[in-house]
Amino acid sequence: MDYRIRELKQEEVKVLDEFLYEAIFIPEGIEAPARDIINLLELQVYVTDFGKQKGDICFIAEADNVIAGAVWVRIMNDYGHVDNKTPSFAISLLQQYRKKGIGTALMKRMLLELKKQGYKQASLAVQKMNYAVHMYKKVGFEIVDENDEEYIMICRL
Repeated sequence: MDYRIRELKQEEVKVLDEFLYEAIFIPEGIEAPARDIINLLELQVYVTDFGKQKGDICFIAEADNVIAGAVWVRIMNDYGHVDNKTPSFAISLLQQYRKKGIGTALMKRMLLELKKQGYKQASLAVQKMNYAVHMYKKVGFEIVDENDEEYIMICRL
């Protein structure tokens, strides 16, 4: 599949709402939540005023003349928060672009950028049942904590 990765333009920031919704892991046989779930404060931390805080970085993948996926980081008190110096990841792709290597390419691009900017590590939280756990491990994340439903993972840069 042909795609290209580039930085998100400030005028495109609203697209992160769509990718925030797409990032919600929905196990097989479970009904998807209403789209307005992204308005919850614990989810808005990922997108509110994105691009205006130090450490906000986003890359998108374009394929078929659409934004097919996004990976973004910011230092925030989210599910994967480990400390106030570690950026937390969010990543998602539109359904039809998943399992084609685009997510891995986005993750690698972001990790390279974080290292270039001098960050020592990055974190994320992921549902234990999410197939992406394998991909996160493949790009260098390791499990450092867990609860009943999810893993907290860190990648040392």
